[in-house]
Amino acid sequence: MVFSSSIFLFAFLPVIFICNSLVKKEFSNYVLLVSSLIFYAWGEPYLVLLMIASIVVNWAVGLLLTRAQNGMKKLILGVGIVCDLGILGYYKYIAFFAEIINGLAGREILPVIQVALPIGISFFTFQAISYVIDIYKGETEASKNLVNVALYISFFPQLIAGPIVKYRDINKQIEDRSVRWYDVSDGFKRFIYGLGKKVLISNVLGLCVDTIYAYNVNEIDFGTAWIGALAYTFQIYYDFSGYSDMAIGLGKMFGFTIPENFNYPYLSRSITEFWKRWHISLGSWFREYVYIPLGGNRKGKGRTYLNLMIVFFLTGLWHGADMSFVIWGLYQGLFTILERGGIKRFLNKSKVISIIYAQMVVNIGWVLFRADNISIGIKYISRMLMPWRYRNIGIEMWNYMSNKTIFAFVCAILGMGVISTITPERIKLKWNGSIKEAIYCVIVLVLCLAAIASDTYNPFIYFQF
Repeated sequence: MVFSSSIFLFAFLPVIFICNSLVKKEFSNYVLLVSSLIFYAWGEPYLVLLMIASIVVNWAVGLLLTRAQNGMKKLILGVGIVCDLGILGYYKYIAFFAEIINGLAGREILPVIQVALPIGISFFTFQAISYVIDIYKGETEASKNLVNVALYISFFPQLIAGPIVKYRDINKQIEDRSVRWYDVSDGFKRFIYGLGKKVLISNVLGLCVDTIYAYNVNEIDFGTAWIGALAYTFQIYYDFSGYSDMAIGLGKMFGFTIPENFNYPYLSRSITEFWKRWHISLGSWFREYVYIPLGGNRKGKGRTYLNLMIVFFLTGLWHGADMSFVIWGLYQGLFTILERGGIKRFLNKSKVISIIYAQMVVNIGWVLFRADNISIGIKYISRMLMPWRYRNIGIEMWNYMSNKTIFAFVCAILGMGVISTITPERIKLKWNGSIKEAIYCVIVLVLCLAAIASDTYNPFIYFQF
């Protein structure tokens, strides 16, 4: 079930919101847990059992860590993490690693098993791992209440596409929270903003992207390549940040404060800054549970660079079982290291040059991310960077562009931080909670509902991760 679907908007959400509002406070967690399990089971009924098993295992590991002597804690933690990564590895990477081993051997040593990928498995697995690690480190206490742990891992607003939430940041809200009507109103407004991003911008640009990438790469010229690259750059941002906005809004409607996941990343002046603004919860997770335990930047430049490459290798691998994602991750890591090595000092001299640099690196990176394979990605990039070789090949622009697409492009550019940057704070304060904003939200909601009712194209990019 997706947030931008009729069944969610007209049935699931209203029913759950009303039920949660009517029950006593102490029963809210049960309502939300059952709702979350139904939400997850809607598209894949039997795979919800996998998530339930993960919940029970991590809850039990947490309790064992609390009771164990120091000598046994590492062993128990290790068993818990192995179980979590074992589930993730089997369902997401078993075919990928089998293909690599067979390729290196030159023959089929391992069978390539195609396993159905549970939606959002990377997200809820990382939350489960952070839960047991934080208990081990003494940064949070294990919950004796299985329902509380289950709700933390399965809470439907951020279950299948984040943000990734740490238990220590939300445990107090799970145990005791109040739903204020001001927060409900604010949450509903935030949800509409996210829905608008997804339906009115991302989906429109997504059709353009899919049309261009469906062409044989040899038929694409310089202009078409850049339009496709820019369209995907905006599509993935408005898709994912729109989902995060909806998740944060839904959380507020049920009394939860879910952390921000984006901060206008396309205004970044470097790749280092980009990763502080993009998918903030994932970057925070890798920094805390991988980069710092590896030594961070405390063991010299060489070790720091190696640690960064390990983190970005894992970041790429987290996104998918494909070499395209791995190379995309290493590509991000390379530029992060180059910036630490001295490029950043040059970039700091000019805001314009630094923004152009960051946008070029990000756009090219998204081509590697989106392309079906590395070979196609490299050919596509060559068409972007060598206009004198690839131009006027023959694809008419109106084959993949429409007036609606052009309008979505304009909205995407203005909404990526341009309006926020040029608008004075006093105007923002006047707008927030005003009648004008309420009318704007109503218009956006009506347009979204009309688009959802008339269109079947409604993918969520990050569901595959």
